[in-house]
Amino acid sequence: MAGLRLGPLLRYTDGSRATVWVETSRPCAAEVRCADGARGTTRTFQIAGHHYALVPVSGLTPGTATEYEVLLDGARVWPPPDSRFPPSVITTSPAAHEEMRVAFGSCRWAAPPAGRKDRVGPDALDTLSAHIAADPEGERPDLLLLLGDQVYADEISDATRHWIAGRRDLAEPPGDQVADYEEYTRLYYESWLDPEVRWLLSTVPSCMIFDDHDVIDDWNTSAAWLADMRATDWWRERLLSGLMSYWVYQQLGNLSPDELAADPLYAAVRATPDGTDVLRTFAARADADPATVRWSYRRDFGRVRLVMVDSRAARVLREDRRTMLDPGEAAWLREQILEDRDSYDHLLVGTSLPWLLPHLVHDVEAWNSAMCAGERGARWARRGEKIRRGADLEHWSAFPSSFDALADLIAEAGTGPGAPATVNVLSGDVHHAYVAEPSWPGHTPDSRVAQLTCSPVHNSVPLSIRLGFRFGWSAPARALGRRIARHGRCAPPAVGWRKTGGPWFGNQLMTLTLRGRSARLRLEQARTERDGTTALRMVTDRELA
Repeated sequence: MAGLRLGPLLRYTDGSRATVWVETSRPCAAEVRCADGARGTTRTFQIAGHHYALVPVSGLTPGTATEYEVLLDGARVWPPPDSRFPPSVITTSPAAHEEMRVAFGSCRWAAPPAGRKDRVGPDALDTLSAHIAADPEGERPDLLLLLGDQVYADEISDATRHWIAGRRDLAEPPGDQVADYEEYTRLYYESWLDPEVRWLLSTVPSCMIFDDHDVIDDWNTSAAWLADMRATDWWRERLLSGLMSYWVYQQLGNLSPDELAADPLYAAVRATPDGTDVLRTFAARADADPATVRWSYRRDFGRVRLVMVDSRAARVLREDRRTMLDPGEAAWLREQILEDRDSYDHLLVGTSLPWLLPHLVHDVEAWNSAMCAGERGARWARRGEKIRRGADLEHWSAFPSSFDALADLIAEAGTGPGAPATVNVLSGDVHHAYVAEPSWPGHTPDSRVAQLTCSPVHNSVPLSIRLGFRFGWSAPARALGRRIARHGRCAPPAVGWRKTGGPWFGNQLMTLTLRGRSARLRLEQARTERDGTTALRMVTDRELA
């Protein structure tokens, strides 16, 4: 009899359709049945001895929430008979005039098992799950955006380390980091079998994008970094396994049923008894020529448009033409943002790495980019590469032409008849939260534009990070940054910006509430109460438009 190993995850939803992702213990027919009569079924596919299905559900009633159950070969496996959570539901997308709530954040270590001390404080996703479960009819997100570092392939738990040590010698590279596809599956089990997170992901639709720790810290920092990694005997297996597992566990659910129906890779994987070689060939092509694969995607929710941007795998790393996005990716992004611009009231640009950083960090990254490109000679270029890797200098500001191009595109999208009410760049990565607002010399867009950064969901925030980022936003730091930029002969950025909220530190989530042309931002942190329970506590609640 087939069992449910992981899931269900409610992924895509629109007015009448949904997709539900599951991992099963053996090949089977996976079925979703809804209380209102909507249903869907599909056969599992196999990757590296694991069995998965993305069940398409059709016939849903627009603007409703309906309970559902999951069956494998006709036997019900979800919800479990002893579940302490309310029934999982599929909520179809709200109509254009209705309110939409988008919760987002990044950087989540798996929470420890129940009863174990949590050394980094309560998990914001666990806390959100408990809040929703306690009041199923109350307010909940319509969409959960996970903006990178859903799993940490290079920072594993003691339990996972012990498990890996039982299958290979940790004295051999990559040591106590993930080495192959099987070990990646362990990371997802550890993270998504957390009871609170499992239920939350079964009942709130989600969109995801990778960041560096999904593969390795500072993934694709530079051409020299990549050459060093490719010279090792373990990197290729790590990267291919990372891309394969990302496609299975995260990327598939980002796509609509129509996109899935037109996807040749999905068709090929499902058409063979074992899709491992097909998927591995795809991952190898993505490694050899990243421009042939697109991980970015777009979703429209009534009058809200979300464009999720791959700011990791789509990079051009040659120092003489270094860009965050390859030309094809940049053209795609422009098309997705500007197409039918009058059809949306709010534009959300999801990118794991913040576009607008503290001014000192921005100037140091721009300076470092100039040094590595040879602006001050070969000696500074070598020194610059060491500094780049040591200080993690690889955000949008480390790709100055891409930083300016994104600024120009946002200004164009936010100007003139049909401009949206807001353009919000949603990011994580930097283990704190803040709001920054740009300004263009000699030009003011019609849209309200903001960089909204929220991180971590559940991770450590060392004192050095707190002090560094607090200083980075200060006036003395800004003056210091300008001096550093002058040494690099850096051109001024296309925009100026100022911090209008934060920095805030803790395990946290931001929520955007969008209604008509209005927008409101809320930041909540997971806190431990005196009685030992956890709760989401309001840090800021402000109107954006």
